[in-house]
Amino acid sequence: MVPGRNRTLTHDCKRHGTLDLFAALNAATGEVLHQTRKRHTGKDVLAFFKWIDLHTPAHLDVHIVLDNLSAHKSEPVREWLAHPKRSRWHLHFTPTSASWANLVEGWFSVLARKAIKNNTFNSVEQLADAIDTWTSHWNHDPQPFTWTKPAHDIINKVNRARTALAKSATHH
Repeated sequence: MVPGRNRTLTHDCKRHGTLDLFAALNAATGEVLHQTRKRHTGKDVLAFFKWIDLHTPAHLDVHIVLDNLSAHKSEPVREWLAHPKRSRWHLHFTPTSASWANLVEGWFSVLARKAIKNNTFNSVEQLADAIDTWTSHWNHDPQPFTWTKPAHDIINKVNRARTALAKSATHH
């Protein structure tokens, strides 16, 4: 036991595997489409994009906010998006260390607090079931996330961060 870790780890903690959670948040309604997968490859990303495409009315554009993970830019994903039928798809990549700009990160935080933290799962399947169940309950009464800070506060924070990064960057 390490000070400050007693709520997160027990002396007999055993990891049963890992799980990748893919989630798409409808910013207008708060509803979440999700899938759990064993991996996070380009093929997995593409399968999730196809799932979103299937569950989004054809007359709506699809805007996806992503981090810069290579799987999000893989050849299968690029080829699928290049098809004229996918002209409604628009990918927006967050800058490094700016995941906070993606609204689904707020949902991940709520999920972690309400369904995962302080729970014990004896298998990856139990974890996946807990995520599925909690998400189903969330979608019965989804809550859209709204930023409460004024835009100028956010922009000022971004500018301060850019300045700090520029000062600490090594130029080779």
